[in-house]
Parts: sequence; structure tokens; C-alpha cells
Amino acid sequence: MGGKCPSRKVKKRRFSHKTARRDKFLLKGDDLVYDELQKSDTEMKPLPRDEDLPGMGQYYCLHCDRYFANSTVRDEHFKTKRHKKRLKQMSGPAPHTQLDAELAAGMGMPDNGPVLMSM
Repeated sequence: MGGKCPSRKVKKRRFSHKTARRDKFLLKGDDLVYDELQKSDTEMKPLPRDEDLPGMGQYYCLHCDRYFANSTVRDEHFKTKRHKKRLKQMSGPAPHTQLDAELAAGMGMPDNGPVLMSM
């Protein structure tokens, strides 16, 4: 009566496939996206055509770091909850960087205190 579920291996395979697919589309970190948003409009260049990207790389959401197949899909993305949360997150204070993490862990520059006597 007991025993393993026959679909157990299928679920595991499905999960590993999703993680592999997720890794395929690497996203920029929050700090890199935030830096790009802080640039002035004069530094922004038109997007180059790239055949490997969806929509030839012309339909891009800067906040979410995603490419879309056409303008309709991109405009639908602008209405989603995920995009609105990302907008709010990027309009707030600067996200943490690697330097912040190292300083918090005590791995930053050593602070040996003031020099009391010189020899």
C-alpha cells in the first residue's frame, strides 16, 4: 500500500528545469539598475538591435531589466504588480552594495584607532 509517489521524480525534474531556465536569463543586481536610473537622459543611448534578444532588443524595461517581444507586451508589463513594486523600490533609497555588506560583517578597512605614541 505504501511506497513512493510515482510522480516524485517528475516533480523534481520539473523543478530543476525551472531553475536552469531561471539562470539562463540573468538579471542585473538592484545596485546596477539603480545606478543606471540615476544617469541623466543625455547619457542614455538608443538600444542597439540584437537578434538574440526578444523583439530585437528594442522593447526594454529599465527598472525590471527585461526585454519584451513587442510594445504591447511591454505596456502590459508596465501595469503589473511586479513592475509597480520594482518602480517603488528603485525610487526609494539606494539599495545595499557589496561594500555595505562587507562593512557590516567587519571585513572592511581595519580601524586600529588613533596612534598614541610615535617612535
